[in-house]
Parts: sequence; C-alpha cells; structure tokens
Amino acid sequence: MPTASAHPGDPHYITRSGWLRAAVLGANDGVVSVSSLIVGVAAADPNPSAVFIAGIAGLTAGAMSMAAGEYVSVSSQSDTEKADIARETKALADLPEEELAELAAIYREKGLSAETALVVARELTASDALGAHVRDELGLSEAHAANPLQAALASGATFSVAAAIPLLAALVAPEGAIIPVVLVVTVITLAALGALGAKAGAAPVLRATLRVVVWGVFAMAVTAGIGTLFGVSV
Repeated sequence: MPTASAHPGDPHYITRSGWLRAAVLGANDGVVSVSSLIVGVAAADPNPSAVFIAGIAGLTAGAMSMAAGEYVSVSSQSDTEKADIARETKALADLPEEELAELAAIYREKGLSAETALVVARELTASDALGAHVRDELGLSEAHAANPLQAALASGATFSVAAAIPLLAALVAPEGAIIPVVLVVTVITLAALGALGAKAGAAPVLRATLRVVVWGVFAMAVTAGIGTLFGVSV
C-alpha cells in the first residue's frame, strides 16, 4: 500500500541502511585486507607474479567470505524477526483483548492520553492489527527489514571492486616500489570510500572520511606490527 509523503521524489536515506551498511563493510574490508596481504607478500617476495597470485587469491576468497558471511548473519536476523512476527500473529488470535491493551499502553508511553491511546489502538487494530504490533511493539518496519540476498550481493560486489584497486596498483607499480605505491593508493581509496559512503547516507563527509582512513590505516599498522613482532610478513 503506498504511503503519503511530503517529498515523494526525495525518499528518506534510512531506506538505504540495509545495503549501504553491507556495501561499506565490504568495500573497506576489501581494500584493507587485500592491501595488507599484498604488502606482506611483497615484503617477503617482491616478484610481481607472487604478488598477483596472492592478490587474486585474497580478492576471490575475501569476496566469497564476505558474501557468505553477510547472507548467513542477516538470514539469522531475518529468522528472528519472522519468529517474533509469528508469535504476535498467534497472540492476536488467542488473546486479542490483551494485545489491544498492550498496544494502547505503548501509545500512552509515547505521550498520548489513555482515552486517545485506546482509540488509536482500536482503529489501528481494526485496520491492520499485526502491522501495528510489528511496527510499534517490535520496532520493525519495511525499511529496516533484514534482506540477506541484498546484503550478500552488496558486500561481495563492493569487496571485489575495492580489493581490485590495490591489486592493480601493485601490478603497475615500478619494480621495488610496490609497497609504498600500494600504501598510498590504499589511503586515497579509503578516503574516497569514506566520502562516497557519507554522500550516499547524507552523513558529514569529513568525519566519515577521517573515520574510514584512520581505522583502515590502524588495521594495516597492526598487521604490519604483528609481522614485525614475530619476524614474519602478514
């Protein structure tokens, strides 16, 4: 059923939250993990063939892992939501008066008077009882509903695209300069990802960009530090 909107041509950004979260996670993980892998391999063996094989392996395995992980985790969330909806459906059939009172209590807590809350609860129950309880009791809505396939595709696709950037940078880098080139390209890519994510979600660009860059660099620094500590490349 279509809903009224004061700005139908300019939908709320919250409707993007499901795929945007997965896309940002996939992209950041792609560029950071594959960059770290390439730098580690290049430090041990700067042979372009070894770097390319490691990068392709990291990209492929990472994209599949991200997609599968998103699908499984979001599916678990979806199962939980469906279980709660099933419980509400049964409660409405078995205990309609108790459910009506519960709905009215929710509206009283939101600031309505007892009389008005009861009227609202009755009218919404008559119109769509389950929808009212799902929205106002469980806090679920169509915009926030779990979508496993969407999350998996968004995460896997953005991981692949982002991971390909440091891999391409390593392939075109001059001999002996793979590590600095990949690191510089990675920082630039992280900044671009932060800005794009902020634009897509209407968030402050500078804060989002700094957050992505700082945490991405921190992750790579920790990786390098562990390698140095144990005398190996990671």
